[in-house]
Amino acid sequence: MGSTDEASSILRRLAEAVVSMDEAAAADAAQDALRCGLDPYLAISEGLSAGMREVNDLYERGEYFVPEVLLCSDAMNVGIEILKPHVKSAQRAVSVSVILGVVEGDIHDLGKNIVRIMLDAAGFDVLDLGRDVGAETFVEEARRVGTGIIGLSTLMSTTMDGMGEVTQGLLQAGLRDRFAVMIGGGPTSPEFARKIGADAHGATAKDAVELARKLARRLSCTKTG
Repeated sequence: MGSTDEASSILRRLAEAVVSMDEAAAADAAQDALRCGLDPYLAISEGLSAGMREVNDLYERGEYFVPEVLLCSDAMNVGIEILKPHVKSAQRAVSVSVILGVVEGDIHDLGKNIVRIMLDAAGFDVLDLGRDVGAETFVEEARRVGTGIIGLSTLMSTTMDGMGEVTQGLLQAGLRDRFAVMIGGGPTSPEFARKIGADAHGATAKDAVELARKLARRLSCTKTG
């Protein structure tokens, strides 16, 4: 692997390529990451995803709008497509499905999309239900999958109650003990997660991956216990 300075430079270039909507720069930086032996997962999580977090901040401040965000996403995806096949097999051997979606009434899915990419790169089988998803749809998908993790997202305080409707729906369907539920999004908190009976709360996409790994281990122990 190259020097620490070289690795830091590549991570910075990956992030800047996303923020500047530059697909060619993202591809070049991703190839350089592979050439210098930088961990591809680190390149995604601390390079491309870091850039997308900055894009999200720009969007929230009204400096970027939907067209810019979409172009930034395109640049990020170019880098991910180069790096993802090289993610270590040990990181990709996760036998747990994650059902992911933005709860009903909210169409803000940028954060959810970053989480999906990070989970996918970490080896999870991600079932993305999209945005504005009703509680009954989450429950129906849970019934079909059988066991796993459900990830709920919202950026609106007015739709937060939809997360509680999902946990209640799982209880009523007799599925709650077969699924771990994690939540995230601007107005959410660990206290709110406890209030609605969710298992975990994550503030960032990186948090979501670490939580999903912990929850996956817990589910595996439950299966074998």
